[in-house]
Amino acid sequence: MKKFLIVGLGNPGAEYENTRHNIGFLTLDAFAKASNVVFEPGRYALVAEAKIKGRSFRLIKPTTFMNLSGNAVRYWMQEENIPIENVLVVLDDLALPYGSIRIRGKGSDAGHNGLKDIQAKLGRADYPRLRFGIGDNFSKGRQVDYVLGEWTAEEQKDLPALIEHCVKACQSFGLAGLSLTMNQFNKK
Repeated sequence: MKKFLIVGLGNPGAEYENTRHNIGFLTLDAFAKASNVVFEPGRYALVAEAKIKGRSFRLIKPTTFMNLSGNAVRYWMQEENIPIENVLVVLDDLALPYGSIRIRGKGSDAGHNGLKDIQAKLGRADYPRLRFGIGDNFSKGRQVDYVLGEWTAEEQKDLPALIEHCVKACQSFGLAGLSLTMNQFNKK
């Protein structure tokens, strides 16, 4: 059975639950719910496994806090013997307009501390990632408050459908491959 590791970046704890920085956790929660699986405590992460059309999707939500996400990614890649091309990291991105997603097979960390740590722990940056646009609607010097802030009422209206779109992209990554998924989901 072909295995995939889907990593949702976020911070553990109720105070972070509904923040923009936790879009990775929200996406994986929706993926797990759609697959009728539940997260269990595991090493460095909350872990669930979904099986779809002969593929195994190991879902992890690191419990190490965003800035140490690489520990969880490295551990679960090794534990499950999952190659780097079968890893998809779901994260927030300030550089993209709210609700847009971009899937890439590799790239820079673009200042994202979760990606910085993953790159440092893996020693490479050529792993697929799904970036969810949170926009950059904040005053100078208020970036941290914005990222760790909760969704506005306006954003929350569209959020469930946008998260569902991300879940479909994650599933497509495992079922159709990176290239087809990029072609289908990277539309404007």
